[in-house]
Parts: sequence; structure tokens; C-alpha cells
Amino acid sequence: MSVDLVGFLGVVLVAYVVPGPDFLVVLRSATEHPAKGRAAALGAQAGLCVHMLAAAVGLSLIAARSPVVYNAIKLLGAAYLVYLGVRAVLAARRAAHERRAGREVTGGPHDTSALRASTGDGPTRGRWRSGFTQGFFTNVLNPKAALFFLSILPQFVHGGGSPTRQIFFLGTLDVLIGVVYWFALVAVAARLRALLARPKIRYRWELTTGWLFIAIGIGVAGAS
Repeated sequence: MSVDLVGFLGVVLVAYVVPGPDFLVVLRSATEHPAKGRAAALGAQAGLCVHMLAAAVGLSLIAARSPVVYNAIKLLGAAYLVYLGVRAVLAARRAAHERRAGREVTGGPHDTSALRASTGDGPTRGRWRSGFTQGFFTNVLNPKAALFFLSILPQFVHGGGSPTRQIFFLGTLDVLIGVVYWFALVAVAARLRALLARPKIRYRWELTTGWLFIAIGIGVAGAS
């Protein structure tokens, strides 16, 4: 099997460094809890595996050449991003309201139960499943990920071997590189948890990431 590994690795690294919806999902999940961040990372890469398999059997080619299918996937992905954003904004406002109510009851700013719930320090059921689901659907509903496997990968596939095997090889390499990159990002983001434990900073972070999700979703839906 003969593939242009150097060129492919350069393209993949640039693609990961440039922030996208999956970057925001992994980063936000990691600041809630490292386990949720790792789950979101694995979910995002599982979504890429779906696109890789689809590209290998030609399903993504059908979607890419059909404006109806492509736009349907795009709108579903945009709606999901807006949903994540709205949920984040509502959660931030709800936590702020509970914090204010707690201060009124206790007479001081020392009730941190709502904060622990928002940062993931308290007992959160389904944390791993929530992170994995968000990462998975963010990527599997991203038509640009499908187009990457259809338009970018073939440029590094050469004759003398099975194109399907080469796509699988390059796609698997892409996924593994992503796992390493996302886990490194989670390790860095986990160090921000102490900073984000401050109620005002946490509130602003939740609002900012929530509105970013909404903005990206609207941008994806409005893109031609």
C-alpha cells in the first residue's frame, strides 16, 4: 500500500487545530469533568468512523451528490448545535438563579451545591453517556466530515493497491490522531476547572459556549 503519509498528516493536523463544533463540545465537556471530556472525544471519533465506513462503501458519495440529502444532514446538524447551545444557556441561567436563591436562604455565598452540579463534581448519572452522545452526534451530523473523507482522502490514495483499504488505513490513522489530540486537550482543559469553579466565571463560560453553539448552528444552517 502506497500513500502520501507526510502530506496526509499535515492536512489532518491542520484540520484538528482549526476549532470546529467538535472542538467546542470536547472542550466544554472536559471543563465539566475530565471523564465527560474523554467520552465526548471518543464520541466525536466514533462519528468520524461512521463517515469513514460510509465513504468506503460509497454512501457518502450519494449524500454529497444529492443536494436534498446533504441539506437534510446539514440542517439536522445545525439544529443539534442550536439545541446544545440553548441547553447550555438555560443551564447557566438556572444555576445562577439557584445560587442567588441559596444566598438568600443561607445569608451567604457558601452554598455550592448548584456549582458542584454544574462542574460535574457532584454525583452525575450518565455523565459518560452524555459526553459520548454529544461528541458522536456533533460529528456524525456534520456533512463536512463526510466531504473530508470523500474529497481529501482520495488525494492521498495511489494506484497499486485497493482504494478501499487505503481509505480505511488513512481514516483509521485520522481517528487515532484525533483521540490523542482530544485527550491532550482534555488534560489541558481539566486544569481550568479550578478557575471555572468561581461562580461568576462559570456563568460567563456557560453563556459564552452556549451562544457559540447557537451561532455555529445558525451559521451552518445558513451556509450555502
